[in-house]
Amino acid sequence: MSVNQQTVEETKAQIRGLVNEIAALAKSGATAEEFYPELLSRIITALAAAGGAIWLLDDDKQLKLQYQINAEPAILVEDTEDSVRHSRLISRVANAGQSLLVPPYSGTTDGDAQGNPTRYLLVLGALTHDGHNDGLIEVFQRPDTAPETQRGYLRFLEQMCSLAAEWLRSQKLRSLGDRQTLWQQADSFARAAHESLDLKETAYVVANEGRRLIGCDRVSVAIKKGRKCKVESISGQDTIENRSNIVAALNNLATRVCAAGEPLYHDGATEDLPPQIEEALEDYVDQSYGRNIAVLPLREPMRKLGAEEDTGAAGEIDRDNAHRGEVIGALIVEQIETDIPREIFRQRCDLVYEHGTRAIANSQSHSNLFMMPVWRSLGRATWILRARTLPKTLAVVGLVLIVALGLTFIQKDFNLSAEGTLEPTVRRQIFASVDGEVVDVLVKRNDVVKEGQLLVQLRNPDIDIQLEDLQGQISTTSAELAKVIGQQRISRREIDRADLLALQGQEGELRTKLESLGKKLELQMKRREELEVRSPINGVITTFDVENTLRSRPIMTGQVLLEVADLDQPYELKIQLPEKREGHLDQFIKQENISDELKVTYIMQLDPTMDPLEATLPIENISPRAEAHDEHGAVIEMEAIPSAESLQKMAPPPGSSVLAKIHCGRRASGFVFFHEIWEWLCKFFF
Repeated sequence: MSVNQQTVEETKAQIRGLVNEIAALAKSGATAEEFYPELLSRIITALAAAGGAIWLLDDDKQLKLQYQINAEPAILVEDTEDSVRHSRLISRVANAGQSLLVPPYSGTTDGDAQGNPTRYLLVLGALTHDGHNDGLIEVFQRPDTAPETQRGYLRFLEQMCSLAAEWLRSQKLRSLGDRQTLWQQADSFARAAHESLDLKETAYVVANEGRRLIGCDRVSVAIKKGRKCKVESISGQDTIENRSNIVAALNNLATRVCAAGEPLYHDGATEDLPPQIEEALEDYVDQSYGRNIAVLPLREPMRKLGAEEDTGAAGEIDRDNAHRGEVIGALIVEQIETDIPREIFRQRCDLVYEHGTRAIANSQSHSNLFMMPVWRSLGRATWILRARTLPKTLAVVGLVLIVALGLTFIQKDFNLSAEGTLEPTVRRQIFASVDGEVVDVLVKRNDVVKEGQLLVQLRNPDIDIQLEDLQGQISTTSAELAKVIGQQRISRREIDRADLLALQGQEGELRTKLESLGKKLELQMKRREELEVRSPINGVITTFDVENTLRSRPIMTGQVLLEVADLDQPYELKIQLPEKREGHLDQFIKQENISDELKVTYIMQLDPTMDPLEATLPIENISPRAEAHDEHGAVIEMEAIPSAESLQKMAPPPGSSVLAKIHCGRRASGFVFFHEIWEWLCKFFF
């Protein structure tokens, strides 16, 4: 095999490899950004061409350059004579769907002049499938080749165009499928957005369904209230914490964008933004970490003037100025990690915006109608007057009327509830008369004691020391007095009168001192006797856990040690009536002109199932002033006299808690049942 023949075979093998690569690339799911460069570079390599370009027809049948390699600069400059002639040439070929070889510097010279203004041979391969023209592939080839070789270029390019057309066909099918899915999602979104006229529900639907339609991370809806915007809904959140930093920053951003009135698309660059928007945006991005953020001011659709007669009160929307109305809120779309192309992202944002702004505007107009909650409630209540439900409605109304009449005309006992305690009338609190320390506790709770019985033994070392000191002083003074008296007897005749008078004076001083020391000793003895705490009456110890409370405890003068009560004597019922109920009691006393006593019934809290016991409340035992109370605030203290016969069977412990009812005559049942609710409402709406 010759060298030339070997080179030809290697070239053919290389071309076959390139063709196989192009075929595999066409069958792959490559995107346009991946497919066009790979396809064109392999075609140029296979044909050993100078360059090439891929042109596709848009919806208006106009060619758009998709990708080029070393294309002639003259044909890429717009509005030049060469570029116009070239554009007419490739447009005719693409719309005709036929491949063509065009020599360099060739063309027509008529009114619609077209041709090849370049120095290359143009190999134009049409992209067609199923009778549809999609565009063409243009290859810039050297013109100094044989006609047969040029036709080979064209056949090869046609084969590559057929592979590329298959890829375009699959892309169109995929695009149609995506578009069909998008329209289904858009239809579902539109139905959901316009389903309710409640503003909160509409904002919630726009945020959540809009997020699904766009395919982003988060969508929020802010409603303008006055000059500020407040976030009404955030996708994926049932409630909004308005005090959180991120919500406050979002409110600020929406407010400033709405004040500017222009949409904001942020993809990281903030150089061209106004300072106030840039500051709010950076503050929000620092907390939300959003990569792409779109803030779209929601504008109320404008109505055409004079259209009410034909289209109703709402009027017809002015499509030309649909987005020039008053700003009513903002739609905030956020994407943290995005793989959505910018064009698709903005198209879907616009789609959500179109339906969302109208749905929110309609809901806001509906909600702002005068007394709309009342009319809505009345409208929902009309079902009760329909034919099937009318008998039931009349029955319910009749029942309510009967109940109301019963509550008005049926009388019931009106009682004022209060808490209280049962206390013996004869009871004594035993106080410490002197300071000391408890040495021994001789009784415990519920012990029966007699008057004068020793209960608690105290000790005070200071008293013992003072007693010892006084006794020593008395002994010393007595000895000195005896000495002076003895000197007087012995020396009465031997000393002169002056010395005798001095001894007599000294005797008087010693007797006075001895008398004073004796009184002090008597007082200290009484103080020592007071260290023995004795019962002042016959009774029962009522103090809880006396021994553990007092043993080895230092005691101060006046401190309560324990309590003794005589349970054989009558009890008294101490009642604490809340001050808020005193008005009813005073009103009853004045109306009935009661001057002696009131009737009281009570039950023991230790046994609420027992039969009520009776007591009488003398009018003079009602305190004229309120006293502070830890639980009820202020109370009126009263002392009722319980029936002795009922208490003899009970034998309640002193201090037992009771629930008492003070009888205040009879009143209407409705007042008895609901007077406290009525009084609370009066205080609440005061």
